[in-house]
Amino acid sequence: MQIEVLKSKIHRVKVTQAELHYVGSITVDEDLMDAANMIAGEKVQIVNINNGERLETYVIKGKRGSGEVCLNGPAARKVQVGDMIILISYARMDFEEAKLFKPTVIFPDSDNRPV
Repeated sequence: MQIEVLKSKIHRVKVTQAELHYVGSITVDEDLMDAANMIAGEKVQIVNINNGERLETYVIKGKRGSGEVCLNGPAARKVQVGDMIILISYARMDFEEAKLFKPTVIFPDSDNRPV
C-alpha cells in the first residue's frame, strides 16, 4: 500500500511579493528550498495563516539569499505582501517506509532566512 505523507515544510515564511501577471507558481529563495529539501517544479500546498486560503502550485527558484517568497499568477490574489504562509510538500511511499520517514521542517527567521 502507498500512502501520502509530509515530505517538507517551510513553516511561517513571509510573502515578499505577489505578481498577478505572471504565468504561475511560487518563487522561493533557493536557500529556503535547499534547507527544506524542495526542488524546482515540485508541487506544494500553500496555507495562508492570515486569511485561511489554501492552494496548490509548484516551486520555482528565487535568487539565493534574497529571502524572496513571491506568489505568481492567480495565486497572487490569495495573498497580501507581508502575509505569513506555510509551504508543504508531500511524498508517496510504502506504508512501512512511511513509518520510518522523517520529514524536513524548517522555521525561517523574520527575514525569511533558514535557521
